[in-house]
Order: sequence, then C-alpha cells, then structure tokens
Amino acid sequence: MKKPFLLFAALFSLALICTTNSVKAQGAEYTTAVGLRLGSPISASGKYFFAENLAAEANIGFRGYNTYSWVTVSAAVQKYAPLEIEGVEGLQWYFGGGIGLFFWNFDFASDFNTTTFGVQGYLGLDYTFQGTPISITADWIPTIFLGDGFTTGFGAGYGALGVRYILN
Repeated sequence: MKKPFLLFAALFSLALICTTNSVKAQGAEYTTAVGLRLGSPISASGKYFFAENLAAEANIGFRGYNTYSWVTVSAAVQKYAPLEIEGVEGLQWYFGGGIGLFFWNFDFASDFNTTTFGVQGYLGLDYTFQGTPISITADWIPTIFLGDGFTTGFGAGYGALGVRYILN
C-alpha cells in the first residue's frame, strides 16, 4: 500500500519542481474565492492563491446513495499556468495534489472501517469571467484510498464543475 503513495508523491514533487522554474504563469485573476463544487462529491469550496501561480484549495463534501454515503474533508496545493488561446482571456489549467479524509456511513454491512485516508491528484481548467466576480472550474481528482476502510486502492471517478464567487 505504501508503494503507490510513494510513487505518486515522488512524481508530483518532480513535476512541481520542474515546472516551478520553467513555466512563467501570469497568475490568477483573483486571490480568494469561495463557492460550490458540483460533482462527486458535492462540496463547499474555498481557494486562496498564496503565490502568483500557486493556490491552496479546501473542500467539505457530501455524497449519498441508497445504501451508503460519505462526507469528505480535503485540501490541496495546485500549480496554475495560462492557456494561450487566441481571443480567450482568463483561462488557465492547473495540476496539483492533496489529501482527503473520507467518513463513510453504510446500511448494508458493519465490518468496514468508517474512515479512509486518500491521496488525491488534481487536473483541471479555471476560467475567470472578465468584469464579473465569478470563476468556474472543471477538474478530475484521481484518488488513491489508503487503509482498510469501505474502499481501498485507486478511484478515478472523482471530480466536479466548480462555481466560485471572487472575494477580491
């Protein structure tokens, strides 16, 4: 179980180090934004740029089905770079990594651990509307679940469309 985590951490660190010196990002159009992520899971979200092209994002989410549900708390660091598309201002792509805690509730079994730890990758697009305090995102969040909880191993079905209000 440690090998996937160590491989992911090493690759993410290498990518972050390599692109920190080579990508000259213009930075985000904002510093702080709050909003909703509509996907898996549905979440309240906050994003803060602590450097020109580095952001921290925190989410609190919920997802429910007929026989089980979960609440998640996650945090990530994301590296931003502009997408150079003629006639399109405010579009950037980002990648990053983070961690999440998943709290499970299920009706069909009692032999599962109700808490799972996850290592998450982020790959997405961020568009800031010109002249309006709104930012939208679309991302994919592959997750490696660690521990002996309800789910373990790799999960590729996570991501969302996000809508955030820009505070400044």
